Amino acid sequence: MEIRTTGFGHPDAQSLAEEVQQEYVRRYGDGDRTAIHPDHFDPPAGLFVIGYQDGRPVACGGWRAKERDADGLRDRDAELKRMFVVPDARGKGYARALLRHLEATAIAAGRTRLVLETGTLQPEAIALYASEGYAEIRKFGYYKDHELSVCMGKELVAETADVL
Repeated sequence: MEIRTTGFGHPDAQSLAEEVQQEYVRRYGDGDRTAIHPDHFDPPAGLFVIGYQDGRPVACGGWRAKERDADGLRDRDAELKRMFVVPDARGKGYARALLRHLEATAIAAGRTRLVLETGTLQPEAIALYASEGYAEIRKFGYYKDHELSVCMGKELVAETADVL
């Protein structure tokens, strides 16, 4: 899979974002109502990428800068949004590759923690995040009071070379 930075306004990003919304409708009965604007993902305050396999968009995701708030978010946090792999491309490691890419770009942009909101009806997403070192945190955002909401976070640590 080739990962390309596209921005959230790119036609492929919008098409995949609509597929994500339909996935939420199937699982939860409604789309995600969290406010998202394309400029939330403009560097250096964010990033949106698409994974392509043989020229076809098969995965997407992005992060946007967040700062300290009353819900427990901290300065230099980044929020993961719209992580998605099309159904016929699942099980190939694309989500994990995309997640690691987004973590690396957030670190490069000076972000120190990646946070996300998912739901209990997405057990495969929760399992992926947990396997990558994410743990439950205080709920934040639009769905913080929703019983099916799960918020997770991971401290981001830049890779450093050993100095002899």
